[in-house]
Amino acid sequence: MALREIRKMGDEILRKKSRKVDKVDDKIKMLLEDMVETMRHNNGVGLAAPQVGILKRVAVVDIGEGLYKLVNPEIINSEGSQIDIEGCLSIPNVRDNVERPKKVVVKALNENGEEIIIEGEDFLARALCHEIDHLDGILFVDKVKRDGGNI
Repeated sequence: MALREIRKMGDEILRKKSRKVDKVDDKIKMLLEDMVETMRHNNGVGLAAPQVGILKRVAVVDIGEGLYKLVNPEIINSEGSQIDIEGCLSIPNVRDNVERPKKVVVKALNENGEEIIIEGEDFLARALCHEIDHLDGILFVDKVKRDGGNI
């Protein structure tokens, strides 16, 4: 395992759409392990591959209730709404209100290439949405809420 450099806002890779992973092989497993180590080292609750310079649909999330290693994650259902403060390892020292679904259902592959379904509510839903947005080149600051509207 190795710590990877976290790309910061302004790096063009953060605005690109990530490519689907065709096969969960040893290279993808090593990427997942490196991302977990990097996320934890930086006190994050999630990290997407573009944040470490890799345009693959890979993310890790751990809000303190268990680690999720996600390959090709996609939101297959969402409901409700919540507005709360978010931050991002790629945008240090910036935190602001973002509206997200209150509940989501995410389909992905795990580190063994097996399909998993995750039902997330509240903070877990927020973290999953945040990381999946990264895979599409979307940053949380794009969704900041001000006085009832986006800035």
